[in-house]
Amino acid sequence: MTDSAYRVETTPRLAQWRFENLVSCTYRKSDPFKIGKWNWHLVVEKNRTLLIKLYPEISNLTLENPPIASFIIRLISSVGDRKTLVHPEVTDKQLKSSDFFIWTLEVPLTGRFVIDIEFLDLKISSPNGGEAYSIWTEEARQKQSNAAALTSLSRMLSESIHTDIVINASNGSIGAHRAVLASRSSVFHSMFSHDLKEKELSSINIPDMSIEACQAFLNYIYANIRNEDFQTHRLALIQASDKYDVSDLKEACHESLLEDIDTKNVLERLQNAHLYQLHKLKISCMRYLVKFGKIFDIRDEINVFLQSGDRELIAELFYEVLVAWKGF
Repeated sequence: MTDSAYRVETTPRLAQWRFENLVSCTYRKSDPFKIGKWNWHLVVEKNRTLLIKLYPEISNLTLENPPIASFIIRLISSVGDRKTLVHPEVTDKQLKSSDFFIWTLEVPLTGRFVIDIEFLDLKISSPNGGEAYSIWTEEARQKQSNAAALTSLSRMLSESIHTDIVINASNGSIGAHRAVLASRSSVFHSMFSHDLKEKELSSINIPDMSIEACQAFLNYIYANIRNEDFQTHRLALIQASDKYDVSDLKEACHESLLEDIDTKNVLERLQNAHLYQLHKLKISCMRYLVKFGKIFDIRDEINVFLQSGDRELIAELFYEVLVAWKGF
């Protein structure tokens, strides 16, 4: 049996283990694979029933801070009509050992199949009984805190202290400071430094952004963005950061969008990745659709995409599908 038979393929929140066939009386344990902060194992046992187990690899981290996981696990047959069995969604289950999650299936299984696990959330549990927190939310906050600005900047914006420029969004206005905008954006710097109309005017019009998205954009520039606002307006922030050359915001949005790709958002993110040249996001979306087979789960959405999407992007998707078919 090849080493690949034990390898689990992963994205930041998705794991898939592929089987060519599974004979009777089989026990197979996967190689460790990393999701979040932990290494994990999958185990398949087949006798009269089929058992699937998921658990973290034993380490100091898992002993001191066992993960609390929310996930959906599926068993997908890769032959015929691609039959899928889905375990009821697991929510906030603490996993310590191989006995903490076991899925028992009393179904005959032959041919190729895939075990598919989509992690919805992972939390670190406190050893002293304190409140658990999501590792992905914490990482997002850490990324947003990287803006090189003093704490007083947030008060300058929120309290409109000596503002000297007004940003007009599509449905409202916000006061801001030329010096702060110019220090964070080369585009704003050029506006205020050269003989452009914005140098003389006391306002900038951004009609393609809502006031809520514009507020989130300025809050990031002033080092005062909340995680929930960042999550809500990531796509608008990608557009603004590209337009006004705020490269660290663009990268923060890029990294965040990689973390929660699913069937509901993958096509929108693929198109934005193509539009704004987000290479890693584009590769991840293609991989999610093709390598992990999620293209079969959104056939209606794919049909709409093929009729209205970017021709070059559609051609790239077709190429990835053809390459996958040749290699399977």
